[in-house]
Order: sequence, then structure tokens, then C-alpha cells
Amino acid sequence: MAEIVILLAIKKIGIALAKGATDQASVQLMKYGTQLLELQGSMSRVARKLRLIHDVLCQMDIRNRNNQIYEGWLEDVRKVAHVMEGMVDEYLYVVGQEHDIGCSFFPKKVFQKPISLLSLNRIAFKVKEIEKDLSHLSEAKIRLVPMINIRDTSNLNYIVKRSHDLANISRSLYEEDLVGIDKNREKLEQWLASDDMECSVIAFLGMGGLGKTALAANVYRTQRVKFQCHAWVAISQTYSREDVLRNIVKELSINEANVLSNTLTMDITSLEETLRKFLEKNKYLIILDDVWTTEAFDDLSRMLIHNDKGSRLIITTREGHVAALASRGHILALEVLAEDKAWDLFCKKSFPGEANHDCPTKLKSLSKEIVIKCKGLPLVVVLVGGLLRVHEKTVEEWRRINVQLSWEIINNLRLDHVRNVLHLSFIYLPTHLKSCFMYCSLFPEDYFFKRKQIIRLWIAEGFIEERGESTLEEVAEGYLKELIDRNMLQLVERNSFGRIKEFRMHDILRELAIDLCQKNCFGVTYEVKCGGSLQVVGRRLVLPYIKYDIQQSFSSLHQLRTIITLGNSKSSFTLLPLLCMESRYMTVLELSGLPIEKIPDVIGDLFNLHHLGLRNSKVKMLPKSIEKLSNLLTLDLCKSDIHELPSGIVKLKKLRHLFVEKINDPDWRNINHLSGMCIPNGVGNLTNLQTLQALEAQDESLRHLGELRQLRSLRLLNVKGIYCGRICESLVHMRHLSLLSVNASDENEVLLLNVFLPSLQKLRLRGRLAQGALDESPIFQVVGGQNLYELVLSFSQLREDPLPSLSWLSNLTRLHFTRAYTGEHLKFLTGWFPKLKVLSLTDLPNLKYLEIQEGAMGCLENLFLIKLTSMTEVPLGIEFLMPLEYLGFHEITGEFLTLLRHCSAIRGTRLRYSLRD
Repeated sequence: MAEIVILLAIKKIGIALAKGATDQASVQLMKYGTQLLELQGSMSRVARKLRLIHDVLCQMDIRNRNNQIYEGWLEDVRKVAHVMEGMVDEYLYVVGQEHDIGCSFFPKKVFQKPISLLSLNRIAFKVKEIEKDLSHLSEAKIRLVPMINIRDTSNLNYIVKRSHDLANISRSLYEEDLVGIDKNREKLEQWLASDDMECSVIAFLGMGGLGKTALAANVYRTQRVKFQCHAWVAISQTYSREDVLRNIVKELSINEANVLSNTLTMDITSLEETLRKFLEKNKYLIILDDVWTTEAFDDLSRMLIHNDKGSRLIITTREGHVAALASRGHILALEVLAEDKAWDLFCKKSFPGEANHDCPTKLKSLSKEIVIKCKGLPLVVVLVGGLLRVHEKTVEEWRRINVQLSWEIINNLRLDHVRNVLHLSFIYLPTHLKSCFMYCSLFPEDYFFKRKQIIRLWIAEGFIEERGESTLEEVAEGYLKELIDRNMLQLVERNSFGRIKEFRMHDILRELAIDLCQKNCFGVTYEVKCGGSLQVVGRRLVLPYIKYDIQQSFSSLHQLRTIITLGNSKSSFTLLPLLCMESRYMTVLELSGLPIEKIPDVIGDLFNLHHLGLRNSKVKMLPKSIEKLSNLLTLDLCKSDIHELPSGIVKLKKLRHLFVEKINDPDWRNINHLSGMCIPNGVGNLTNLQTLQALEAQDESLRHLGELRQLRSLRLLNVKGIYCGRICESLVHMRHLSLLSVNASDENEVLLLNVFLPSLQKLRLRGRLAQGALDESPIFQVVGGQNLYELVLSFSQLREDPLPSLSWLSNLTRLHFTRAYTGEHLKFLTGWFPKLKVLSLTDLPNLKYLEIQEGAMGCLENLFLIKLTSMTEVPLGIEFLMPLEYLGFHEITGEFLTLLRHCSAIRGTRLRYSLRD
């Protein structure tokens, strides 16, 4: 964990010494040139020393995890890194203050010196002290901390030994420990017994503790007799190819001693060749357990030749990119146990002496709660059940274990196996992913994260590093994909065209991560209760669903860099002014859902603020000082009570995401269901904007809209037909625009967008469309629309069937019509919309007939038919879409419901409906 703190300090030093920041400091503080150069030189030297320590830590972490001397040294390193981070924050603050207010003086002093000079001198002195501390720590490390030594085999092989020990325990689990595996075991046995003579590669994929090794071992024991030779080898992150090959030889030699006995003295090249020749002649089954990298698989699979004898290779892995190396259709993704299966397993382990392993009635309620907390992870269920097996079977003892189960998992030696299995996954995360992973643990249990939300926060925290020409948002999404691919985070939902939409963190992993957060002052999460005290230890504080105002003082308030509140709250959070004054290096203020009405003027002093979230708040206006937040990246005022932006908003040149829309009609039935804000003169200054939701269209703002060339998401409201030409002139410069939403000012204004947008993925048009617009606009043509995944047309007033004109959009996954068509008949022909997953037809008052030919919309999952008042017949051909995940007929008459119930085509499906009022 110390390497996370160090890396963040190094990144901040890099920001302070970057050319732009250095130039600004030189201009603003030129009169203190010597002091400034010395300070920057000291910071550079500190960065180099921290980098060296970081590199060492990345190699040493787990080998010395239980060494008290090493842990003490790490604690000192963490403290120094935190102090250095604070000094860099103060340096950037001084530079920013000098830029904003110029040179200030202390009053009534005999020797009046500029505040900035005094600050620079103090920072320079402290940084030199940090240099000395780091030198002492480097010397102490050499004297006291056991370093990696190639002759120290106990240290060198610690990780390998730990991985092998864990695998051996999993391999030796009894049959009774394997619950809920029947389907997976059956599928695996089918793959092994297949008539396919090619050498199939089978992959077991899942997070640590799901039972991949146990399942593989169970099948291996029963199926290996069907192969001429077989071998099981445990791989680890620091495997030796030669050792692995010799272990394979050793296992194969059990049955073929005469053939392979002479390989013991061979070098690795000869060993590979001999093994390859031997396997070429035999039908083999080889299991590579716990493979962590594609390089390891490639490294070891070269000698496992395809001999057309029906050989099989099985790999178990926690890494999705490793599992992708399996033969097509041969990935077995293990899931957590269903609640009933977890209960069965728990009872087997906890009550082995009871008839049928029945749980005593008096303990059933508490036992159910304990099983729920195990979250379906077989390893945890087995070990917690084993722990309770030796405890008294009393309600008091069961209740004690239940309320402190999280503590038991972290601290009880009998549950050490759980920690080791899951900790290995964390240890081998790259440093840049560790901070992102730890950050997620600060949010509440079972919290559902939104991709865009967490990405903006990661960027604000400084976790994301630039990579080539990719935006920070694109790099951050790559980080998120990698964490999910490594099974450190759990995918909950993808959007219709495959991007991550929601994810969560497994609760057991979260408990371990929280422990690391607290020990390393990374951050804490608190649910503040009435009368409770709030002790803040760390840089970050998450307050979920606070019910009472926090009026007592924080401890170490100055250390805070992040405060995040979650959910709608009744607390007025009167502590905000004090926070703004005391926590002047604040980076993230996410206060969504709080009923606060005023933002203090001193918020402008938070020079390092990168993220300000006031969504769903009662704030009525922003103070003028907001213009001083020159490092602000995200400003979220969505659904607040703010109706006007201060003129200084255009000075926030680093701003990347601006949310200012409000919902006027929650039912979305009115054409003006949303309202936005006007941006004062100077919108063209915001050249880093990627998100602008939503801009009230006006002559002045539209004139400079084309200067926002980095926009990815744009929502325009109150658009008049005469604006469309100017809007198109602006849009043509937005080569990265992926979401465009345009709302007409009323139902009579005609929208016509004749523009080619090569990156457009989502298009939402709310207003009347010119007749022929679907055939004339490049957006809907074969070339222009091939990247379009989502199309929403509302209030379009189209008289001709729009489907033939849109049928070219072969990549559409979502299609929504709301008051878009005035005709009576819609017909989906064979082959149209082959990738469509969601179709919604809403409030089409004249639509009588909906026809679907066989082969149309072959991938449809969700069909919504809402308020189709003239429809009196069940859609013709609806049987060609069955089965659907969701079939909804809403706001229908009782007579139409009777028709639905008698329709054999949809009988047996999960039909959802609502009746018209």
C-alpha cells in the first residue's frame, strides 16, 4: 500500500514541475527567482528518491509482509510521502493565490515581507527536511530491511510457496465441500469427452475463492483415467518455466518412468524437446492451475502440441484476458453460490454431527445472516462454517460472531486462508490500479457504481496517467476494464452496445480493502449517527446517507482532500464553510443530495479543487469566487436550484464536464421536459469541455459553440429551426462527438441537421423533423450512421413510415419512438435492425398495426409498447421475437389485455402490463 501513497506524491510533484506550472510560478514569483529554483530542485530530487523507493517496494511487498522492522520502515515512508504531498499542495496553492490576488503583505509588522515569500521559504525548508528524511530512510532500509537476495531461497520462493500452499488446500477439499457445481462439472466432463480430436484449451475463470481449483481437481481425479497420461502443475506469478516443465515431467513419470527418467539432468531446451516428443504420441490431460498472465500461458503451451488424439489442456485463472486464450466456447466462468446452495454448504461445515446437517432452530435466523455476509463465496462459507463448528452452539456465541464477522475475516488466524487467497489478487495489481480499487472500497456495501461517475472521480483524484493521445477518460475506462477483467470488481450491467454501465465490489474483497485503507490513511467511510463523533483518519471521507447535521469538529481536518456524500439527505451540512476554510487543499467536494442552499464565498480559495458536485441540492446560486477555481475539471449542478451561471464561469479553462440541466416534467410527456442554462459571453474559452449538458440555445453561445472541439457529449435545449444551420456549422468541428441531444423550443419548430458526425453513437432529437430529413441528412445515411447505436425520436410528427429510411442503420441497438409517427402502420422487414436489443414505441396515437417479419430484429431483448391507443390487435409476427427478456404493454385497455392473454404466441412469456387510467 505504501507504493500508492508514494506514487500519488510523485504525480503531484510532476504536476508542480510541469512546464505550464513552472512557467506560471516563474512569472508570478519572478522576484524570488533564487528561492524558487532551489525549491524546484529540491522537489525534483525528492521525486527521484521517492521513485527509487517505489520501485523497490513493488518488488518487496509480499516477501516481507510479516516483518515488523519492514512494516515500521514502511510506516515512516508513508508519513514522509504524505507530508511531501501536502507541501506540493501548498506550493500549488501559493502559486495560484499569487496569480489571483497578487502580492499581499502582513499589516503592522516592522519587517513586512510578502506572504508568498514567507510561504516559499517555509515550503523550501520543509522540502529540504523531507530530502534528509528520505536519505535516512534509504540508509535504514539498507541496514535493517531484508533485501531481495537471489541466494535467499526462502525469500525468493515465498510467493511461489504461498500460491502452491493455497492451491494444495483447494485440491484437497472433500467432496462435501463442493456444493452447487453439478452443472459446471457436467459441462466440463462433456468437453473432456468430446469427439473433437483437436487439443482443446479449457479455462476456468473467476475471482479468488470461487472454487476453480477445487472443481478442476474433482474432475481431474475422476476423468484422468480416460487419458494415456496426465499432469497437474500449479503456476504462480513468479513461476520458473524450468521448474514447471520438470514438475510436468515428474507427474507424467508416475506412469512412464522408463520413458522420462533420463530428463532429470537435461537443460531446458532438451527438456522441452523431449517432453514435446513424448506428448506427441499420447492423449494427455494437463492442468495449469492459477495462471496469471498470457505470457505465462504462451511460455508453457509451446511444448503442449496439438496431436489430434483428443488431448485436453485446462487452465484456471482470475484474469479474463488469460481465459480468452481458451478454445472458442470453452470458458467456464464461475459465479458465487446461490443462497440455497451457500446455506447447504454452511450447514455441512457448521453442523456435521446433526442429522442431515440440520441447523438448530434457535440458531437458524443468525446463521442465515452469517451466510448472507459470506456473499456466496465458497471459500468463505467453508472456512466460516469450520470456525463456527468448534464454537458453542448458543445464541449468544452465534450473535457475537455475526456482529464481528468482518473483524474475524480480517484478524482471525483460522481465516488466514481467505485473506491470503484474496490478498494475492491485490498484491499483484499494478500500482496505478491499486489506488482505483481502494477508492471503490470507500463506498457503501453493495453500492452500484456508474462508469462515468467513478471515472470522473478517479481523474479528479489524480489516479489516471496520460497515455499517448488518449483522453484521461479513455485511459480511466481502460483501468476499469482491467479491474473487472482481473475479477477485482464485478460487472453488473453493460449498455446495449457493450460498454460497462454499472459495476460493484464484492463485499469480502471490500472488507479487506477497507482494512488496508484505514491502516494506510487512504480514506474512510462513515455513516454518521446522531450524537456520534466523527474521527477522520486519512485523505478521503465518504459519508453515505447522512441523516443528521455534522456540527462537531473533525480531527485532522487539514488532512482532508476529498469529501463525498451519497444519497438524498436531510442534513444541512453546516460544516461546509469550516471545511472550505480549514481544508484549503480540498480536491473533491461531492455534495450531491444535500439540502444545502448556499455555497460560501471562501470556496474560491480551494485552488486545488478538481470536482464540485451539487446535484440534487437546494443551492440557488454560485458565488462569484467560483471563477478562481482554475483547476476545476467537473462542475455538476444538475437538478439543483441554480438558474444562472456567474459570468466568471468562462474563466475555468480546464473544465471538462459541465452539468446544468433540470427536469421540468418527470414523465417526459412535455416537449420541454428539460431546461438548461445559458453560458455568459466567452463560452469559446472552455476549449477542454467534453460534456455540456444542457445549453440553452442563444445567438451568442451558438456563435462560439464550434470552438468546443473536444466535446463528446452535447445537449442543446430550446432550439429554434433558424438555429439549425449555425448548429451544423459548429458540429462539423466536433470530430469526437459521441452523444448529441437536440430539443426544439416547441412542437412547431422544425429540426434539420445536415451534418456528418463520424464518431456519433447516440442521437436524440426531440422536435418536429422536416419531411424527408431521414433520407437527406448524412447522419442517417449508410456511411454516416454506421457508428450509431442509439436513436431516440420524439415529437417528430413523421407522416411516412420511418423504418425504411432507418433500416440502413444496421448497428442500432436501441430505437425509441415517442410521438414520432402519425401513421397507422409500422412494418419491420426481414433482415432489418439485426443488432437491435431495445425497441420502445410510445404514444403513437394513430398506430393500429405493427407487423414483424421473421428474421427482423433477431437480437431483440426488450420490447416496450406504451400508450398505443388505436392498437386493437396483437402485433402480427410477435412470435418471431420470442422469447424476450422484457415484453411490456403499458397503458392498455382491459379488452386489449384479454387479447394478450389469449395470444398463444406470447403465452408463457414474462408479460408485463399496466392498464389505462
